[in-house]
Amino acid sequence: MQIDKLFFAFTDFWRRLQKRPKPETKTTLLHSASGRTKLSPEPSIAAIGGGTGLSTLLRGLKKYTGKISAIVNVTDDGGSSGRLRENLDMLPPGDIRNCLVALANTEPLLKKLFEYRFTTGEGLAGHSLGNLFLAALTDEFGFEEAVVAASRVLAISGEVLPVTLDKLVLKAKMVDGRIVRGESNIPQAGGKIQRLYLEPETSTIYPAAKKAILSAQLVVVGPGSLFTSLIANLLVPGVVEALRQTPAQKIYICNVMTQKGETDAFTAADHLQAIYDHVGEALFDTVIINNNLNIPGVLLKKYAQEGSFPVNPDLERVQKMGVRVVAADLISPAELVRHDPDKLARVVIKEINHGRRTN
Repeated sequence: MQIDKLFFAFTDFWRRLQKRPKPETKTTLLHSASGRTKLSPEPSIAAIGGGTGLSTLLRGLKKYTGKISAIVNVTDDGGSSGRLRENLDMLPPGDIRNCLVALANTEPLLKKLFEYRFTTGEGLAGHSLGNLFLAALTDEFGFEEAVVAASRVLAISGEVLPVTLDKLVLKAKMVDGRIVRGESNIPQAGGKIQRLYLEPETSTIYPAAKKAILSAQLVVVGPGSLFTSLIANLLVPGVVEALRQTPAQKIYICNVMTQKGETDAFTAADHLQAIYDHVGEALFDTVIINNNLNIPGVLLKKYAQEGSFPVNPDLERVQKMGVRVVAADLISPAELVRHDPDKLARVVIKEINHGRRTN
């Protein structure tokens, strides 16, 4: 099926959907589902990252505030996003789509459609419908307007912003001297990453992303792939400058598991040091670290087979790096070892209150 046909079919579905009775308001839905309502006044939060880590955080935060700015990495070159990026000369839509769905307040069917991934069909297999929808909108209106339109379709809390509108390639210099080009190739290269670079070097932060950082009460970096999501964002010219200029509290959320090919054997302190090695020290006020290492053996064995292990909290060393450390049980009691959206959001929101008390 051609992309333009998918676009018109989806648009027709959306128009028909709008004619149906509107669901309850967000606050009512959240109260009935979780026993919580949004804070008053709602805090403004800018969250920087990509992949599943950022979307996990967003799912928790939207229960407390609608003033969320998700600032998303655009160096993805693998899978459906990579194919669309190459074939249509557009920014990769996958991480943007994940964040849109995470912040969505629309009918479950529509969210499910955005996440639907084709398994068969020449040219379609591997693509998600949400990626194709964003591609069609981009072809019609440009990427900026495509994200805005998709945000309306999904009635999201807050906004989703690319970190830049420039088409970037992520490169890594390995400790052994090799240069690896392309985000998806870096974790597969083997060896240790010494330094990341962006190509071209003349890229610049998306003005709306800069504004979000400067006006936020709280800026959160992570969780997410340390090098290919987080540091890739921070390397965009203007991002670190905005982080150092903003009066907001700045928090780094460390991953709960190491990632093969990126953070092998890294402790929490190693994660933070890698960021500082790229952009300079004293960037964060607080570091949030999972301290629950009581993970079922069957899960540990499964992850070990993939080269992934629990991140050592390394609290004493992190504290010596000049940041406030918040250690808590942050993992989800599920079949995957990852951050629990609700646990993580509660800790982040408490940090806003901590900042109010200390200011």
